[in-house]
Amino acid sequence: MMPNALRARLLLASLLLLPVFFGLTGFALQQAFHHSLEAAEEERLKLQVYLILGAAELDGDQIMIPDTLQEPRYAQLESGLYGVLHGSNQRLIWRSGSSTLIADELLQQLAEAELGTGESSFYELPAQALFVYQFALIWEINGNEQHYLFTVLESNSSVRAEQKAFNTRLWGWLGAAIFLFLLVETLLISWGLKPLTRLAKDLKRIEQGQSDHLTGEYPTEVQAVTDNLNLLIDNERQQRERYRNTLGDLAHSLKTPLAVVRGAKEETLSFDQYQALITDQAARMEQIVQYQLARAVKSQGRTLAKRVPVAPIVERMVGALQKVYRDKAIDVQLALEGGYQLAADERDLMELIGNILENAFKYGCSQVSVGLSHGKGMLHIEIADDGAGVSLAQRQTILKRGQRADTSAPGQGIGLSVAVDILSSYDGELDVSESDLGGALFTVSLPLH
Repeated sequence: MMPNALRARLLLASLLLLPVFFGLTGFALQQAFHHSLEAAEEERLKLQVYLILGAAELDGDQIMIPDTLQEPRYAQLESGLYGVLHGSNQRLIWRSGSSTLIADELLQQLAEAELGTGESSFYELPAQALFVYQFALIWEINGNEQHYLFTVLESNSSVRAEQKAFNTRLWGWLGAAIFLFLLVETLLISWGLKPLTRLAKDLKRIEQGQSDHLTGEYPTEVQAVTDNLNLLIDNERQQRERYRNTLGDLAHSLKTPLAVVRGAKEETLSFDQYQALITDQAARMEQIVQYQLARAVKSQGRTLAKRVPVAPIVERMVGALQKVYRDKAIDVQLALEGGYQLAADERDLMELIGNILENAFKYGCSQVSVGLSHGKGMLHIEIADDGAGVSLAQRQTILKRGQRADTSAPGQGIGLSVAVDILSSYDGELDVSESDLGGALFTVSLPLH
């Protein structure tokens, strides 16, 4: 099974690949050295042939090789260097004293070599542990052409010993190189993976509450991961803060209806009045819970979304609110030209626009207007009413992130907190001012791209 650790995987891959690589390298060096030894041996045997050829003398109608040659090993039995001369019809003319123990079958095999005039041949006889070099020529004696085949044989023991010594040194050095390479690679892997080790330690410190973010510089390949992790940590921390704020707001919002219910026993109310009060406060608490649950869900951050047309959402929400507030007979003026679209969750837009529109219908007297415009890459949704408006002090309170005005105050409700949270998740803005109708003007700004 493949190990889980990156360091172990890299080392395992090296252990598998390095022997193959160095093995092929060693084999290539072995073959190159072997060919160089054979080439050197061929050159030595060629010189020996020239030595014998230079010592040859004429004796009547044939050539003769002296008993004593410049190379003394030809006269020593089993010296490892042997000379043989064949004439026409494979006739043995001369053999060195060192070749006395060479089998006649081998001499006959050597005589059968088919070489043209001036051609040479070099090969090895592994069974006899000999290298062979043969050279054919024609010697004109008394007007007659005589064919001769010079053969020199030498034991391959010295070449084999040299090859063996080279192989031993070669594989020793290659083994040491593999070990050294693995050692260096282990150090390089440790150095290369050090940022990941530091990343794990930094994450552990964050887990233990000793740090808030991944700090310090990381390699380019890791920096993108750390940046995304920091973003994820920030989003998770903000999410926990939103949940904490939502729970706090929920508890705070429920205090007023609960206080009303508790105080009802001290008032002199009929059964029907008491029942109506309880029903009204229960409905209010249910509304508060729904709003706060929606706030918690809608604040979970932005996800990838397709582009949604804004005008149909506004028209849909206006139609629904006109039914709810039909008794007020609100006159609604819409300016929704432009076909604007936003890359956002449709439910977020409905919650955002719906909450602000509901405030306009609730606190407006008889007129509400909605207009769409754009500028500096932002879509502006302007919702105005002819109500009492919002004071400057209240504007600062309701627009401060994480805080809101008291829910019992006119014009300030849970809906605005939900709207602010949704806007913050889309990098949007909410501005409150005075409208031309005399009431409040809520301008929602959202990025078009």
